[in-house]
Amino acid sequence: MKEQLSLAVKPRSAKGKGACRRMRVESLVPGIFYDSKGTNIPVMVSELPLTKLREKTGSSHVFDLVIETEDGPQTRPSLIWNVQRHPTKPRITHVDFYGVDLDKVIRVSVPVVVTGKAKGVVLGGKLEIFRDMIEVECLPLSVPDQVTIDVTQLDPNENISVADLVLPEGVKAVFDDDYAVVGVVYETEEEDKGAATS
Repeated sequence: MKEQLSLAVKPRSAKGKGACRRMRVESLVPGIFYDSKGTNIPVMVSELPLTKLREKTGSSHVFDLVIETEDGPQTRPSLIWNVQRHPTKPRITHVDFYGVDLDKVIRVSVPVVVTGKAKGVVLGGKLEIFRDMIEVECLPLSVPDQVTIDVTQLDPNENISVADLVLPEGVKAVFDDDYAVVGVVYETEEEDKGAATS
């Protein structure tokens, strides 16, 4: 079972560019908590704990957002929905959190990880990853860390499509068209000659 991470934030009353600049000077990141019920709470969070949490959760894993209010802490299962970064400095300038219902299916994107050496590559082909992220639907606590694809049996000019993926129980890929995720591209002699003369 995955470790349930948490992040403490505080409500903020000060708004506007000036207030946000002052927060950033103190290594605080302004943000907003949203949920499907229309809740909209301006918050602020220390940058270092936020950065460490994001390294572990990305934008697809649920954690406990602990909002420290005057009436005591309120815990909301949440996702990091959006992060804005400084254009030149390695720091976060704004963050959006999205509260989720643990009993309702959500739609998120998870990374694709390829394992094995394709037969087609041994025969001179080139492995191409067409999609490095896959959109899936599942309950919030069932979001996989990644979608692992074994390409060992791929021959030249063969693909593995999204419909072929073996996903964990309760996880479903979202797609309208059955697109290729990874494949072995085999260049012909004509293509090689064209590349050499271009």
